[in-house]
Parts: sequence; structure tokens; C-alpha cells
Amino acid sequence: MSTTQALNFKRLSFTFFTLLFSLFSQLTSTMAVTAESLSHCSSSDKGPVVPTTPMVTFLERVQEAALKTVKETNFDPKLYVDLSLKLNLSTTEKAFDLLQKSANGSLSVEGLKGFIEKYFGGAGSDLMYVEPVDFVPEPKGFLPKVENPEVRAWALEVHALWKNLSRKVSDEVHKRPELHTILPLPEQVVIPGSRFREVYYWDSYWVIRGLLASKMHETAKAIVTNLIYLIEEYGYVLNGARAYYTNRSQPPLLSAMVHAIYSRTGDMQLVRKSLPALLKEYHFWNSGIHKVTIQDAQSCNHTLNRYYAMWNKPRPESSTIDTKSASNISNVSEKQHFYREVASSAESGWDFSTRWMRNPPDLTTLATTSILPVDLNAYILRMELDIAFLAKVTGDNSTAEHFLKASQARKEAIKSVFWNAEMGQWLDYWLNDSTCQEPQTWEACNQNKNVFASNFIPLWIESFHSDKSLVKKVMESLQKSGLLRAAGIATSLTNSGEQWDFPNGWAPLQHMIVEGLGRSESKKARSVAEDIAVRWIRTNYAGYKKTGTMHEKYDVEKCGEFGGGGEYVPQTGFGWSNGVVLAFLEEFGWPQDRKIGC
Repeated sequence: MSTTQALNFKRLSFTFFTLLFSLFSQLTSTMAVTAESLSHCSSSDKGPVVPTTPMVTFLERVQEAALKTVKETNFDPKLYVDLSLKLNLSTTEKAFDLLQKSANGSLSVEGLKGFIEKYFGGAGSDLMYVEPVDFVPEPKGFLPKVENPEVRAWALEVHALWKNLSRKVSDEVHKRPELHTILPLPEQVVIPGSRFREVYYWDSYWVIRGLLASKMHETAKAIVTNLIYLIEEYGYVLNGARAYYTNRSQPPLLSAMVHAIYSRTGDMQLVRKSLPALLKEYHFWNSGIHKVTIQDAQSCNHTLNRYYAMWNKPRPESSTIDTKSASNISNVSEKQHFYREVASSAESGWDFSTRWMRNPPDLTTLATTSILPVDLNAYILRMELDIAFLAKVTGDNSTAEHFLKASQARKEAIKSVFWNAEMGQWLDYWLNDSTCQEPQTWEACNQNKNVFASNFIPLWIESFHSDKSLVKKVMESLQKSGLLRAAGIATSLTNSGEQWDFPNGWAPLQHMIVEGLGRSESKKARSVAEDIAVRWIRTNYAGYKKTGTMHEKYDVEKCGEFGGGGEYVPQTGFGWSNGVVLAFLEEFGWPQDRKIGC
């Protein structure tokens, strides 16, 4: 067979696969209607549940016993489900059951400590430090627009943090995966940092953007390979690479990762390897429980998506916290429903925020599955555009045209359902739980008119930032919204004590909004984008100089102060913060005479 014949055969094979995928999607979507309708109109929890492993269930028992023993001072439940077994599960469970307990079920501190030391490897011991294969202390062509020597020196320190966060799954995990909750990923990994000892899905996009600024292309490709492995094993990218995260995903940005790497490297092999996985992920998000149809005022039907975790119990990594949160819910079905909403909020990446609550700030009123989120649908639009682009560069014009049409339909859906011309923002849409009918009829009153940073995320997508008049309107709305603060963009205007609310600012939200403004044709929008980026870089720099670390989130009211709130203490490291700072410095640079301190 000639080279040309072989290439044509590959193209035909991929097109045939795409056709099968399309037919399968239609079939399974039809089969899923009944289950999906039940989730809308029944007060009982009828949704799917992906079972966890016996090991995770046992570790939750250890977690509960540990809370009773050490009380609540600095207690982190995740620590206990990240432990590895030294012996088999049966032996370890028997030893645990034989431990002497007090009347309330607690162990002595010494007894618990001795048991854990004897039967477990430490949390994080299943991942080994590894030097990235492509790390050099100062890469050639690193941040050419950064002229200020003080900022350049700091940027090189941030660049060096990739070494601190690089790991590989230990050989023991590959040999005996049943003794670990970490999953046996094939390539080296980059973790966020601190208690987050494993790969996380949407974090990885901004890690990759930073790695590309650091010229670490091989490390970036390894991350994509690991995420493709998860799709091949589970049908979707998990929230994180742990056995207890198999019941949910996270914001779907794998296509954006592949697109970013291809744009820098031209690696066609990576594109070809990624496309079947991206089609599989697209099907996951566009069928069954994640898919909802809305009929607009002109009787046009629009298909959009929501978060919906396949779980109705306490999250294993936060089991004791979720159990306490649900302690006043007596009805079993209502409790299961609450647990699903908690897990679905975690799937959104915004865990937790008043954005998802019917009656803020009451956590028990979380209703994430009843919301069509603006940002999720923007990410899926990005996925459609990316797949169209990637298919086209491989020569598969049929798939490219199919996904280009899908993107045009979604763009119209986003405009019809989310856009609010009066506010100049895209607003989340609340579903009517009281109706079993599909499609649901669009009602203006169902738009959530509270201001969140997510209301501006569609600007990140080319379909919207290429519209100059739209950019002007959205930019002016952002400037008047109250979200722009001294040290960046606030997540919301509500100070609820939850971490995805005011006054916290998060690196990914800064980056998407800044990049959307910066990529438009408007000089004014680019100026606003650079101003936000400068504020964000300054607060990261000041915080680093003060504490010696990069932080997970920042207080946008106070330059140099890290954020707080939520169910765990503030974390350091930190993957996406590092990535966004490097991406901003690569894009905007830092002039010699620009002040860096607060």
C-alpha cells in the first residue's frame, strides 16, 4: 500500500468511526430520556451511581474513626482516603476491627497512630518525585517581553516550581493497583500542590499553558496522554486521578489543551491520538443526564448542558464534612439528593459557591443539577470548535463540518438562553423542577441575575470575542459589575464564607476573561485586559515575596493576600496560579520601568 493510500485509508477509518459515534449518540440519547426526565420531575433521587471500591469504603471508616479520635482541630478527611495499604484489604480491615474502641467508637490517639503506621503507606507515598525530562533552569527564548530584571528573576523561580510539582506514579501502584486509591497513570504528572497530591482535570489546562511558556512541551504532552488514558478507561476524564473520583468529571478542557500544544509544536501525532478520545468525551457530555433541551420564545429547541455527578452519597474525600452538612436532613431520598448536588458542585470546579444555592448561603439548598451553567456551555462550544479544527488539520473534513455545525447551533443556544442584553452579560439559567416535560420553555425570570465572574466566560471563545460590538458591551458591563477589584476579578459579589465567592479571585477566571478581552480587535479591551493581568501578577508577586509560595487563590481586595473560606485551609504550590502568571508574562511582558510591588 502506498503512503497516499495508507493516509486515505486512515481518513476513511476515522470518518467511519465518527459516523458510528454519531449514530450511537443518537441511540443512547433517546434511551436516556426517561432517566433524565425522572431527575427533573421527581423529588426522589433516581439518577445513576457509579460504585466506588471496597478499599475506598474502608478508608471512609478510618476517616470517621480518625475524626472521633483527633477531633476537628486541623482535621483533613482527604488525608485518610489518600493512604495506601501495605497489606491486603481483608487483613487490614480485620486488624482495624480488633482495635480497642471507647463507648462512642473512638480510638486512642496512640492506637490510631500505631495502626496507620503499621498498615498504611503515607498519603502521597504512591507518587514519586521525578525531574521533568525537558526542564532547564532558563529556557531559550523564555518570556522575551519581560524586561524588568526583578520580575524576570521571580518568573524563573515560578518556572522552577514545575520541578517541585512533578511526579510519577510509583511502580508499586502499577504492580498492585488494588492497594492504592491513586490511579496507575502511564506518564509523569504535574500536581496542583499541598493536599492535592494527584492530577486534577481542569487545573491541567492552566498547568499546560504555563508549561508551554516554560518551553516544556514533552511534560505538557504527558499530561494529555494521562487524561486520554482516563477517557479510555472510564469514558470521560475524572475530576481527579483517584479511585474515589470516578463518579464525576470536571470542566471539559482537554480539547483546549490539545489545541494549545498543537499550536506551539505542530505535533500531528498528538492530534491523531487525541481525536477518538475527544469524540468519546463529547458523547459523555452530550447525552443522558448532562443534556437538557430548552425551547425559546420563537419555538426553537436548543440543546444545552449541565453538571450532574453520578453519585448520591457523601464524597469519600470529604465524607465526614458532607455527613455533618446533611445531619439535619431526615428524609433518606432528600439526603441522597443533597449528596448528588454536593458532588455535582464539585464537578463544576466551583466547590462551593452561592451560585449553586437556591437560598444562599444555606449549603443544603445546593441545586447545581437544576442549573444550566454559562461557563460549561462555553467550554463545550470550545470543544466543538477545537474538534472541528483538529479534524480539519488531519484531513477529516466530514468530522470538521459536523462539529462546526454543532458549534453554530450551540452559539445560537448560548445567545438565546443565557444572553441578557440589558445587563450585557450571559446569565446561568434555572431549570423548572416542577415539570416533567421536555423541552422546557424558556422564561426570562429563570435567568440568574446575580453577578458572577462566570457571566463573562463566553468572551474567552472566539465565536464571541471576534464580535467587536459585543466585546464593547461586555467589557463595559464588566467594568460596572463590581467584580473588578484592586488585585483582580472577584468570583462573585457575595461574601458567603465559601471559597468560590467574594473576596476570592481564582487564576483560571482571571485568565479566561483577560484572554477573551485581549484577543478581541478592540484596543480598549486589550488595555483593560492588560490592566487586570498587571493587578493579578502584582498580587501573586507580593504574596510570593511575603510567604515564599504561590497560592491556590487570592483576596482581590488586598494585594499580596491569599484567599480563604471553604472546607479546607488555603493551599500552596500551586499549579494553575503558576501557569497563569507565566502565561500573562508571556503575553503582556513587563517593561523595565513598571513597578512590580503592590
